[in-house]
Amino acid sequence: MVNLTGDRLLDKAYKKAEETLDRCDTKHGLYASGGKNGYKGVWSRDSMITLIGASTDKDSIYQEQFKKSIITLGNAQSEKGQIPNAVHGFEDKKKKPLIDFLSIDSTLWWIIGNHIYKKRYNDKSLCRKYKRQLKKAFVWLTYQDMGEDGMLEQLPTTDWQDAFPHKYGRTLNTQALYYYTLKLTWHRRLLNMLTRNVNWNKDAGLWNGNYYWAYRWKNHNKYLEIGKWFDSLGNLMAIVFGLANKSQAKKILRHIEVKRIDKPYPVKAIFPPIKKGDKDWKDYYQDCEAGQPFHYLNGGIWTYIGGFYVLALIKLKMFKKARQALESLAYSNIKGNCYPEWIDPKTKKTHGIFQAWSAGTYMWAYNSLKKKKVLL
Repeated sequence: MVNLTGDRLLDKAYKKAEETLDRCDTKHGLYASGGKNGYKGVWSRDSMITLIGASTDKDSIYQEQFKKSIITLGNAQSEKGQIPNAVHGFEDKKKKPLIDFLSIDSTLWWIIGNHIYKKRYNDKSLCRKYKRQLKKAFVWLTYQDMGEDGMLEQLPTTDWQDAFPHKYGRTLNTQALYYYTLKLTWHRRLLNMLTRNVNWNKDAGLWNGNYYWAYRWKNHNKYLEIGKWFDSLGNLMAIVFGLANKSQAKKILRHIEVKRIDKPYPVKAIFPPIKKGDKDWKDYYQDCEAGQPFHYLNGGIWTYIGGFYVLALIKLKMFKKARQALESLAYSNIKGNCYPEWIDPKTKKTHGIFQAWSAGTYMWAYNSLKKKKVLL
């Protein structure tokens, strides 16, 4: 039970975040989670999200972990340029590490991570070392633009939501990441094309007037392939990375507030949850934790997304609300299992422990609020 409030609560959660990342620290890079049953491997999205956040610390204690994670992933790049989803299996000394692909966001996060590392530590060595690999990674991404319209396409379950829900084609999560990648790499023509099509293209765009749809693919007269649920991470990244303009950002945050997507803690992964009988339901959902509404990816609370929620509030200079959200986030991260993977919004039970990205995004939000600007 946590009895702290205010600054003492925020500082306690920060200390616990540091301790969590210590448990994930390895010679290969940052593991996705610590502890006996942790995710023992370097995941591109997990490590980059975590270290982008943790690198906002006033000291440079995470520089080596950032560097090692980038190197481990970069050295495992495919011939075509794709960055692995994960490199794992280091514990078995008799075998080579396992390299998994089958994701689109891993390449995006790795490129973003390289650029943030360079800026954060004023160290150009990795970008120089991986100049060829960065170019290959970007070229691989451009080949995912099947429509030649600046938007990337993907297969189902090929991003962080790797089992649920079933989304494909032009997904919001990927467009938000690609937007920031294009911004960092100075591809202005593609950036403008992506922005225009995601926001204003009536036949292919994702903006619905209040928030961004989770995904969209083809139109068949009155039948449209659209995921109309609210994808929290995608919408929040659209704000944080700049895909959404100020007016759109305000509407997204208003939708979260009205629908109580940030309650009891920030923030539910999707809303509303998908239940059996819904048009977006797939029978295979029953074979995973997401098969039950408000569990796991299906409307469960993921505190690492809560960090992005605080960042989005800071981006719009809503500092009072950001402070309130940060306190709620701090409490949720240390009230039960320390830095859990997800929380049941009905029972408030925590699931998982010592999750790196839950800790890293808390540190990112904490330090950004202190500076009153999103630290990117």
